[in-house]
Amino acid sequence: MESKVFSVQGKELRSVELSDKVFGLPVNEDVIWYAINNELANMRVGTADTKTRAEVHGTNRKPFGQKGTGRARQGDVKAPQYVGGGIVFGPHPRDYSYSMPKKAKRLAMKSILSLKAQNASMKVVEDFTIENGKTKDLAAILKNFLPQDKAERTVVILKDDDGMVKRAGRNIPWLHFLSYNRLRAHDLFYGRTVLVMESAVKSLNDFYADK
Repeated sequence: MESKVFSVQGKELRSVELSDKVFGLPVNEDVIWYAINNELANMRVGTADTKTRAEVHGTNRKPFGQKGTGRARQGDVKAPQYVGGGIVFGPHPRDYSYSMPKKAKRLAMKSILSLKAQNASMKVVEDFTIENGKTKDLAAILKNFLPQDKAERTVVILKDDDGMVKRAGRNIPWLHFLSYNRLRAHDLFYGRTVLVMESAVKSLNDFYADK
């Protein structure tokens, strides 16, 4: 399949070939869900912690006598039913991360790329850089590809790690940069507009097509 290549001014320049093995696949919603949840789980810190009644600092004495009060017998004031007592089944530090099969992860990325190509939310842009690293210059380029000049979650896929472009985008909270070989399913899927550098398209074709 082919896609139009736009200039930084938003004008059509030429066409570029998109591999059907990367951008023309049927969308697999299950594996996309799996990949996004995997990324979110791996990002969890897992440092939440609560104290059990054995860990709470306090006395071991009984709050009142075992017999003669007419009340239910009690052990100590560190029991869960007392204010400041231990927590029952509370969270403790743990590792939430887990691994995902490489083939499934690659299929998820290709499914998302196919989805973006099919619903016309992906545009191929000629290679550009921001030599001075200023945000206003990058914002002027992005404005040509956003609907009615509205700010929306935008993803730019780069071929190389361009430090000046990333520097220019630091102050734009709704903008995310991804490298063609380090895509993130969450950012890519929820990006309302996906801009792919022309050189990155060729790299995506080669990187994902035969694997």
